[in-house]
Amino acid sequence: MLADKNAIATIAVKDVIAARKFYEGTLGLQPEPGQEAGVVTYKSGNANVLVYKSDYAGTNKATAATWEVGDKLSNVVQELKSKGVSFEHYNLPGLRVDGDVHTDGKMKVAWLKDPDGNILSLVGR
Repeated sequence: MLADKNAIATIAVKDVIAARKFYEGTLGLQPEPGQEAGVVTYKSGNANVLVYKSDYAGTNKATAATWEVGDKLSNVVQELKSKGVSFEHYNLPGLRVDGDVHTDGKMKVAWLKDPDGNILSLVGR
């Protein structure tokens, strides 16, 4: 029923203006035209990221959105660090930490948080 439908990453924020500075200024996403108050939709590759105002922002303790960046992971991490982004370090079974990148065989991942504490990840190979 849903296998051929696109999914949207949906991220709750407390302050849409602060979120826009992060998602647009730091991550480089561009808002889609025709936004409603309290909601911003971004095109990201072939997917969408919907950021919306919510009193429950930042309460998710798991990853809210993941970007596949392929072999550019180290470059993306360095570029975001140059913009002031701090990366999270987790002690997870089977993962080795090398700087800000966690590695398990060929899979590499880096985690960061938006201004509301939503966990975002970058996955590479």
